[in-house]
Amino acid sequence: MRKNFRVETWVIVLVIVFAIISGTLYGALIINHFKKQILNPATTTQSPNRFEKLEKVAVFIGMIPNNFLLIIKGETNPNKIQDLSEDLKQKPIFKRFINSNREELLILPRYDGNLNRSIVEVIDLNSFEVLHTYKHDVNSVNKHIDTSKEKFERFKIDHSENRFHYDHPLILSDGSLIVHVGHSPLFKMDICSKILWINQEDRFHHSIMLDREKNIWVATSMFPYSKFIHQHKKVWVNFEDDAITKVSLEGKILYRKSVSEILIEHGMIGLNLFNSKDPIHMNDIEPAFNDTKYWKKDDLFLSLRNLSSIIHYRPSANKIINYIQGPFFQQHDVDIISDKEISILNNNNNFLKNSKYSEVLIYNFETKSFSKKIESELKENNFKTVTQGLAETLADGSIMIEDTDHGRLIFFNNKGEKEWEFINKDDNGDIYFVNWSRIIKEKSLILNIKEKIKNKKCNV
Repeated sequence: MRKNFRVETWVIVLVIVFAIISGTLYGALIINHFKKQILNPATTTQSPNRFEKLEKVAVFIGMIPNNFLLIIKGETNPNKIQDLSEDLKQKPIFKRFINSNREELLILPRYDGNLNRSIVEVIDLNSFEVLHTYKHDVNSVNKHIDTSKEKFERFKIDHSENRFHYDHPLILSDGSLIVHVGHSPLFKMDICSKILWINQEDRFHHSIMLDREKNIWVATSMFPYSKFIHQHKKVWVNFEDDAITKVSLEGKILYRKSVSEILIEHGMIGLNLFNSKDPIHMNDIEPAFNDTKYWKKDDLFLSLRNLSSIIHYRPSANKIINYIQGPFFQQHDVDIISDKEISILNNNNNFLKNSKYSEVLIYNFETKSFSKKIESELKENNFKTVTQGLAETLADGSIMIEDTDHGRLIFFNNKGEKEWEFINKDDNGDIYFVNWSRIIKEKSLILNIKEKIKNKKCNV
C-alpha cells in the first residue's frame, strides 16, 4: 500500500513538473510572438526566429476559446469590426452638420454588411448620393488566379466573396477601376464591373497612385525575391521584400525596385534588416507631378511604417534625397499638399509616450519643421486608428480623414468645423471596415466619370 502511494506521488510530481515546464515554454512562445508585434522591427535586435512554427501553433491553441466564442456569436467575418465604443455604436450611418456646396466625388471602398461583401461606391460629396456601385463577380475571377504559385496558394480561401475587400481603388476617366484586395493580384474592371485584365506577377498591396504620365505606382511584395534579398533569404522565412512598382494602364510592370535594396545601397540599414520578417512595411507611394525648390517631378515619397520614416526618393538617379523622421510613429498616407509641404497621417503607436490619438502632421521643407492640423478636432472626435487610415486635404484647406479601424469618415471644412460624418453600418447596426477611400478633385475627371455613369449600359 505504501509502495503504491510512493509511485502515485512520484507520478503526480512528474506531472506537475511537466506542466510547469510546458506552461513556461508555452508562455515564452506567446510572449516572444507578441513582443515582435509590438516593438518597432527596425530597432529590435533579436536573432532569426528558429521557433516561428512553434509560436504559430502556440498562438493558434491560445486563440481556440476566443474563436469558438466568435463562431457561436456568428462574428467570424474579418471585415466586421468588434472593438467599438458605445458612442460609435449609437451614431447614425450618416449625419450632416454643415451644409456645403461641393463638386467633388468620393470613391468609397467598403464592406457592405447587408450584402455580405465588399463594394466600391461613387458618391456625390454635395448630396452624399450614391451615383454608381462596383462589385465584380468574385468567384469567377478567383478561378483565374494561379494558386499553384506559393504567393497565391491561399488566395481563394482568404479572398472568397464574403471575405475579400477592395483596397484604395483608382478610378479613371472612362469609369474603369484599378484595384487589388490586399497582397493580391492587381486587376482592372470596367464601369460594369467586368474584369479587363489581371496582373499576377507580384502581390500588390496598399496605395494605388497615378503619376503625371498616367502610370500607376503601387507597393508589391516581391516573390521571387530581389537579387540581394535572395542571397540572404535563409535568414527569414516568408520575408516581405517590399518594392516600389510602376505599372502601365494596360497592366504591364514597367519598373520595380526593392526598398530593402535601396536602403542597403545607401547605407541606411545593414543586415540587421533581417531581424524581422517585415522590417519595411511600405504603405504609400506619392509621386510628384511638378518641379519645386524641394523636389523634382517624378520623385517619390515613400511611407515606411515599420521604420517610422518617410523616404524622398528619385528613381531616375536611384538616390535618396531626404530621409524624414520626426514626431510620428508607424505612420500612413503621405501626401504632397503644396510646393513645400507634405502631410503625414501619424497613427501614433508609440507605447512610450502619450499616444491616445492619431494625428495629421504637416512637414515644411523650407523650415524643416512639423506642425499639427485639426489637433483639437481629432481629439474631440476620438480619432485613433492604430492601423491604416488616411487624411485627404482639398485645395481650399478642408480635409477628410478615414478612421479605418472604426469604419468611419469625417469631413472638416477649412475652419476645422465638422461638415459630416459617415459610419459604415448595416441594417443591424453592425459596423464594417472602409478600405482607403479617395476624393476626386479634378473637374475634368469628375465630368467624365459622371458622363460615363449616366450613359452606362450594364446588364443587371
